[in-house]
Amino acid sequence: MEKEVFEHHLNANRRHFLGKMALGVGGVALGSLLMPDLLSGKKVAEDQLPLGLKHFAAKAKRIILLVQNGAPSQLESFDYKPKLNDMFGQDLPPSVRGDQKLTGMTAGQKSFPLVGSKFGFKQHGKSGTWVSELFPNIAKITDDICVIKSMHTDAINHDPALTFMQTGAQVGNRPSIGSWFSYGLGSENKNLPAYCVLLSKGKGNGQGVYSKLWSNGFLDSSHQGVQLSASEDPILYLNNPDGMDRKTRRNMLDHLASLNQMGYDEFGDPEIPAKIKQYEMAFRMQTAVPEITDVSKEPDHIKKMYGPDCMVPGTYAANCLLARKMSESGVRFVQLYHQGWDQHSNLVGEMKGQAKDVDMASAALITDLKQRGLLDETLVIWSGEFGRTNYCQGKLTKENYGRDHHPRCFSIFVAGGGVKAGVSYGKTDELGYNIIESPVHIHDLHATIMHLMGLDHEKLTYKHLGRRFRLTDVHGHVVKDLLA
Repeated sequence: MEKEVFEHHLNANRRHFLGKMALGVGGVALGSLLMPDLLSGKKVAEDQLPLGLKHFAAKAKRIILLVQNGAPSQLESFDYKPKLNDMFGQDLPPSVRGDQKLTGMTAGQKSFPLVGSKFGFKQHGKSGTWVSELFPNIAKITDDICVIKSMHTDAINHDPALTFMQTGAQVGNRPSIGSWFSYGLGSENKNLPAYCVLLSKGKGNGQGVYSKLWSNGFLDSSHQGVQLSASEDPILYLNNPDGMDRKTRRNMLDHLASLNQMGYDEFGDPEIPAKIKQYEMAFRMQTAVPEITDVSKEPDHIKKMYGPDCMVPGTYAANCLLARKMSESGVRFVQLYHQGWDQHSNLVGEMKGQAKDVDMASAALITDLKQRGLLDETLVIWSGEFGRTNYCQGKLTKENYGRDHHPRCFSIFVAGGGVKAGVSYGKTDELGYNIIESPVHIHDLHATIMHLMGLDHEKLTYKHLGRRFRLTDVHGHVVKDLLA
């Protein structure tokens, strides 16, 4: 009788209880498969979710970052300033320059002659976005992108500025942005790294690109960006040497892992399990990488869309196509570096070539993602490390000129992944020197990117040397006006 009353009161019997318990066990099992760290027993900080868990619903699943290394001029791309043409050769008013620091290349100039763009601008799309004639293909997709004209940064020279853009700090030994996402979200494909890096170089004046830009910093080394090369072996030392088959490699790795585990049990060095992970990833990549880097099977209309250079390994176009294939296959963060944008002189000639290198392929990447239904979940970012001055560096002529570094304002564009499309955000003054509306700092951009990926930039932290570090340091806010 008591048993019947108990079951009636709970509206449950033994069959219901066992059924519900089975569902719970199944849920725990699924959770452990989707997020291995969930039940690993690892200690997690109070403000830190287990790896793989988002802080809130994400709008984007993955990111493609197109780094235009050397800093393309915003005044020849997306920030149209006809007033500069009217004031050609006139000195930049001291009231406009204010206390702006200068590089050593122009600090000794007696005057700062204003110079407008040699290239024409037109409005495009329903949004009426201004785009230079140098970028005719990007002009066709203005309704799919958001141009941010009010970016600004802290650094005035290339190395610290590029390091700042990539790591949130001007000094080295900080995790790169891709490493933070690898650490926070892991990979969508266990056979591929969460973070991949591709390099290309234009014909213009280049700046150095160093491995510290995709370093894991103080994070586990398994979060370091994996660089792919344009050689026959996209990843060096990945293939088995002569005389070793896959079974022999598997046996060798098993024995090596057991030895490494013994070392970890004795010394507790966290880099040892990281190395085990890397060896296992490399073994799985032996099958996945050759397939993903083979673009020969792409349809002719796709090759035509990206341009003929997409079949030439190591070019920007080829890397854009690879980025789409990687993103489609679940690589969390793909980063392209294209060198050659440092136009201190001969800007007119060099920028033509640089723009031609990237215009078609950049537009094709966004179009390709959109037609595959991937753009809504893939955030694409096209950006340099700072902007260019509105005055000429060195000798000014009507036919040619150069521009110095300018951290106070520059333009980038973003697309997909939950950002508004077909809009221009922020505004600079009529001379294109200072921001007058809606400034966006590098830390703000990072905070917004993390938000789109479902992460709170203030909560994704890592304790190192006694303090909690994060990508945005102690700064940054989400630019909600950019969110769709």
